[in-house]
Amino acid sequence: MLSKRTADSVLALCLTAIVAITAVFLLFPVIVTVLMAFDARDYLGPFPPLNLSTKWFGRLIDNTYLWSGFYTSLLLAIATTALATVIGALAALATIRMTPRWRDLVTTTFLSPLVMPGVIIGFALLMFFSVLTPLPPFPKLLAGHLIITIPYTIRMTLIGLTGISETLREAALSLGANKRQAFFTVTLPLAKNGIAAGAIFAFAFSMDDVAISLFLSDFETYTLPVALIGLMRSSFDLTIAAAAVALMALTVVLLIVLDRVLGLDRAIGQGVYRV
Repeated sequence: MLSKRTADSVLALCLTAIVAITAVFLLFPVIVTVLMAFDARDYLGPFPPLNLSTKWFGRLIDNTYLWSGFYTSLLLAIATTALATVIGALAALATIRMTPRWRDLVTTTFLSPLVMPGVIIGFALLMFFSVLTPLPPFPKLLAGHLIITIPYTIRMTLIGLTGISETLREAALSLGANKRQAFFTVTLPLAKNGIAAGAIFAFAFSMDDVAISLFLSDFETYTLPVALIGLMRSSFDLTIAAAAVALMALTVVLLIVLDRVLGLDRAIGQGVYRV
């Protein structure tokens, strides 16, 4: 019979193995994509590649089709983030002041797009805009991206507001501040981490959306994920892997800048969870 110390060691070893296997499982697609982006072959061959080259990145730089999609995605993500952050913050501020019964109902309504498949949202918006006066694709894409990003900004702002004690606002009011001054000097500075986290989620999900963008794009205005899917259907080559690696590098740079400027721990509002 195993001793208690031996059983603890075996359990710790099993947990370590599970963590390692999970990490490999999650990182394996990233590793494959990075290696294939440097594949020296002119065709999609077996993995791993025998020789490495940067030619696919050169083709990515010269690919105006993908650059046009990236430009649209970037503009769309910036506009979506700005509007979703403002709307989500205001909605969260209104929701947090409701009674618990109404707060739960309103919060569930706001978060409902998260459980709705993107294909259904995209098809519904396509049918909705088809009966209206023809609109340019960009406003349609913006409306679709707002639907899927506002729930994140509301949720993250609510998390930030939950950690703020009402006594702080009352103290500001008792010291002579009016409600507007109390909001800008107490509530907003304390909730800014949750608002910033919501903005990060909004930007990331807007850049990554495929389902809704497929329904609302056209041949002139399309996002980068839609361009990648079109490239896969027309001429599948490893330029797609190079574009994926470039996006991953952009994400890493964004996280580094965010950590230097705001701090990742502060951005996700860790104070809400710490005792």
